[in-house]
Formats: sequence, structure tokens, C-alpha cells
Amino acid sequence: MGRRSILVATGWVATAAIATLIGVGAIRLVGESLTGTPGGVRSEAEIERALAAPEPTPTTGSAPGTASAAPGTTSATPSGSAGPRRGFATDGGTAVAECGIGGVRLVSWAPAQGYRVRDVDRGPDDDVEVTFQGPTREYELKVRCIGAEPVAVADD
Repeated sequence: MGRRSILVATGWVATAAIATLIGVGAIRLVGESLTGTPGGVRSEAEIERALAAPEPTPTTGSAPGTASAAPGTTSATPSGSAGPRRGFATDGGTAVAECGIGGVRLVSWAPAQGYRVRDVDRGPDDDVEVTFQGPTREYELKVRCIGAEPVAVADD
């Protein structure tokens, strides 16, 4: 019986090794979608190129206020009628505005974690504003065009 037990144990180990190799091969075949970051890890240079590229023009079917913006950034705008975009940040959230023919307009806004958007005046108008409501505090961001540049101003 000793020889039979050795054959059973060897068969069991060989089966386990083959199953492990098949599993590892299947994971490699599927790729990063199960084990890594979608689209792969980006280098610092790729991130800087992406941030320097102009923002795409929003489509008419997109939900307002769903895009987020990097605070304090200015970038070129793809449309010929609008001026440069500028990002603004408060503790309650961020917003991106641009100056154009009809005045200033909010391009996008996003509340910070724990905050919600209470009120939005998107524009275009002489001034636009967004209010972020938190559990204990409210932040209002008001923007006007000074020259062709969007600038945050104190509330009247």
C-alpha cells in the first residue's frame, strides 16, 4: 500500500500545480482589468500632457455639474467664442468658469466630500455663483469677468 499512497499524493500535487498554472495564465490573459488600474498606470509626463491639453467641449446631453476641475488652473478653450478657463476652489468644492460673449459662465462644479450643491447660477451673465452646503457651513463662490479673465469676487 505504500507505493499506491505515493502515487495518489504525487497525482494530487501534479493536479494542484496544473490548476495553479491554468489560473495564473487565465489572469494574465484577462490582463489588468481584474488586478490593476484600468488603462494602466500613467507616468508623470503623461499626466502633465493630459492636464496641459485643452478640455473637450461638453456635449448637450451631459449632466450639469458632474465634471470636476483642478483648482487654480487656467487652460485654453476649444471654442472660439469663449476665453480662458479658470478653476476656483473653496473648502466646500471646486468650480471652473470662463468668460465669453454673453458674460461669465460656469463650465463645471463639484462639491467636496461631505458637501452638496445647494444652488447654482450657471450663466452666462454678469456674474455666476455656486453654493456648497455642508453639515455645519456653507460656501458661496461668486465669479465675474474682469477683462477677459474669470475672477472670484466677494458676494454683494
